[in-house]
Order: sequence, then C-alpha cells, then structure tokens
Amino acid sequence: MELRQLKYFVKVAETLNFSEAAKELFITQSTLSQQIKQLEAEINAQLLQRNSHGVALTEAGAELLPYARRTICDAEMCRQRMFDLQDLLTGTLNIGVTYSFAPILTESIFTFMKQYPGVKLNVFYKPMAELMDMLRRRQVDFVLAFKPSETMEGIESHVLFQNYLAAIANPSHPIAGLPKVRIEDVARYSLALPSKGLQARNALDTLLERNPCELKIRIELNDPHILLDLIRRSTLVTVLAEASIHNQNGVKAIPLDVPGGEMSGCVHILKDSYRKRSMQVFITLLSESMAVRERANAWI
Repeated sequence: MELRQLKYFVKVAETLNFSEAAKELFITQSTLSQQIKQLEAEINAQLLQRNSHGVALTEAGAELLPYARRTICDAEMCRQRMFDLQDLLTGTLNIGVTYSFAPILTESIFTFMKQYPGVKLNVFYKPMAELMDMLRRRQVDFVLAFKPSETMEGIESHVLFQNYLAAIANPSHPIAGLPKVRIEDVARYSLALPSKGLQARNALDTLLERNPCELKIRIELNDPHILLDLIRRSTLVTVLAEASIHNQNGVKAIPLDVPGGEMSGCVHILKDSYRKRSMQVFITLLSESMAVRERANAWI
C-alpha cells in the first residue's frame, strides 16, 4: 500500500468523480483508475462502486477513508517536522484570513518574508465559515478571524487583541463628530453594509436581534475594499470592526455604544495538531506588530 494510492483514493472519495479527481491530482484518468485498482487488489476489497450514474463508496471504502486521511495527515506532519529542522530555510505556511483582518496583516507579512525568504506564504482571504472548513481539512495551518459567538468543536481560539464594532463614515459626515453612536443613530442614515455571512455583519445582526431597529440598507457588498471606497465617496455609513480601517485614509470609526459590541481578534488552530515552527514565528510577529499592539494598548 503506497501513500500515493491513498491520496488518490481520498481525492476520488471526496469528489466522487474520477475525471474531476484526476484533474485536481494532475494525472490522467487511466492512471488514477489503475492505481485505485491496484490498491483494491492489495487489500482484497472493492472500495468504489462505479456505474453509469457516477461513483459511490462501498462499505469497505467508507471504512478505509478516515484511516487513509489520518495516514496522509501523519505523513504530512512528518514532512513538516523535517522542514522545521532546517531552521525555516524552506517550507510552506498556509494562512486563512477574514476580510476584517486583512489591514492589520500586511506589516507581519513583510517582516516574515524579509526574515525567512525561503518559506513560501499562501494567504487565503475568505469568509470565516469557508476558512474554518479549510482549517478542518488542513488546507490552512491557522485562521485569523474574530471570535465567533459559539464555541467551535475541535478548534482552539487564542485572543490576540480586543476590538469593537463601529460605525464607519466619511470624516465630514455628521455622525463622525460623535464620540459613540447607538444603533438608533446609525438607523437614521442610508447604509452600505457587508454581506450576510461576513463576521461584522453577523455581529451586527446579533445586536439587532437584541435591539430591534429598522435599517435603511441601500447596498450590501462582500468586498470590504469597495465598501470603504463607497464610504469615502458618499454620505453612506457602514458597520465594521474598527480594525478593518487600519491604515485607511478618508474614513473614521465611531464605536457602537451597545452591549455586545466587543469583538476579540483571535488565532484559530486545530486542537491536538502539529504546530509548524513557521506558524509559531508568524503569530509571534503578528502579536508584536504595531497594528496589534495599538489595539491591545487601547483596552488597557
């Protein structure tokens, strides 16, 4: 039984499509079929049921799948440990980041790249739900996101800094002159909000459940860069985490004066998983960055 064969089997089991699996593995479909047949012959069991309607796991295939995934994971952990022995001269670090965290990450990325030029960084900007799925599949090593309202099974969340939900407006907007604002104050103006599913929007919707208020929503966007550009160029108001406007000109954050408006910026990792040395170094750099220290000091 070869590791390569187990990887091929897992990919087919995930896609339930030989053609799609072959494309993702960058091999021919015939090679994939041959390797699966060899694996089945070696363990003397049919793993996949093939017919004109598609592919399905047999009982033996369903039984093998978790063991195959675990074996692949253990092999990857072994490989990463070997990379660590090389003093970070090589390797790959996969980071998942929600859109709200993007502005405070830049400083740490440049510092890490300068200090460890041999380590490749893969940074994925996505909504939190997608990133957590990637984390569970071990497609990213850790996720930077605000702490969710409910505990996530199998995931550890370590707080980096405390932040708050804020109304964001052009500095010339009437609301920008207030020290704090209530939901009722925000409701007086036309709003451009982040799309449902993004963390700031989830936090706002949770607040609205406790403090019902009808909002004048003119537009919803899943791109925070375009959203902030709209705020700069108009009288629209949005609601985001204050951290979202780090190093952004032409916008101002006014804290929401409402219980539950606090947001904890966290590093999320899998429980009982191997911590790459590159991950530990990057998180240390991030915690020591000016962007994070400014927010930590603001709550002292």
